[in-house]
Amino acid sequence: MSTPTTTPAPGAHDEQRPPTSRPATAAPKGPPNRLRGWVTRAPLLPALVFMIVVTQLPFVATLVVSFFDWNALYPEARSFGGFENYKEVLSDPELRDSVVTTAVLTAVVVLVSLVLGLLLALLLDRSFRGRGVVRTLLIAPFLLVPVAAALLWKHVLFNPEYGLLNGVLSWLFGDDAPQPNWVSDMPLAAVEVSLIWQWTPFMMLILLAGLQSRPSDAIEAARIDGAGAWQIFRYLTLPHLRRYLELGALLGSIYIVQNFDAVFTITSGGLGTANLPYTIYQTFYQGHEYGLASAAGVLVVIGSLIIATLALRVVSSLFREEVRA
Repeated sequence: MSTPTTTPAPGAHDEQRPPTSRPATAAPKGPPNRLRGWVTRAPLLPALVFMIVVTQLPFVATLVVSFFDWNALYPEARSFGGFENYKEVLSDPELRDSVVTTAVLTAVVVLVSLVLGLLLALLLDRSFRGRGVVRTLLIAPFLLVPVAAALLWKHVLFNPEYGLLNGVLSWLFGDDAPQPNWVSDMPLAAVEVSLIWQWTPFMMLILLAGLQSRPSDAIEAARIDGAGAWQIFRYLTLPHLRRYLELGALLGSIYIVQNFDAVFTITSGGLGTANLPYTIYQTFYQGHEYGLASAAGVLVVIGSLIIATLALRVVSSLFREEVRA
């Protein structure tokens, strides 16, 4: 007897089949990454073009002029000299002396400003009545125009006839008090003092920011363990401020190496105070040696770029430490 075959109900096998996957619809593609980057940077292009026109084109022109033997008094005798101007800059005794003066001036101003700035920062890190007023007064010298600050020191303080310094000596010691001519007797020190007075607030601000970023829990733990103020400063505060000290020294060096106002205003480059920027000024405007002055200027820019690169590395390391903290 044959068994009747049963026909499966329609749709019975369809329920057991896995659903077929449909191809996903591709998301609409946006603009390419490169085009998107240009669209993002487009608002910055006018500022970039302005910066190139103002800074880079003059430097390129200076670089080109530095390869020419070019005296403004004899424009027809202009000729291509190659690296002769650079050789003369590096072998000229006056330029070498100005490099030494620049190094001494920069080192003294930066080191003394850092020490004084650290002392003032430690003072302002404490809480006392009138701290805001004191902080404002201490910052004020850095906000002055450099020429105005130099004129203040030259005429109000250093003048041998009516200057404040000689007036204080007369008030303390009477008519027999010495009346030195500060600019003539100690010219380089006079320039250094004026720059130290102006740049100490800058160092103070950097170091004060470093002091206020110290980990308070570590300091409190050290005090609980019996550490004194000197031990906390030596083993906790000073290592924490190392990066800030380096940053202040590098940024201060960048600006003081290029300082022209104080030397020009106080001593006019005389009595052994002519630094490299003032020597370049003399070569360009008084000696009319455009090629020689341009070569010296290019060397100053190269030195400043080296210092600026070190400063940027210090700044980036500071940011990395803040992120890790």
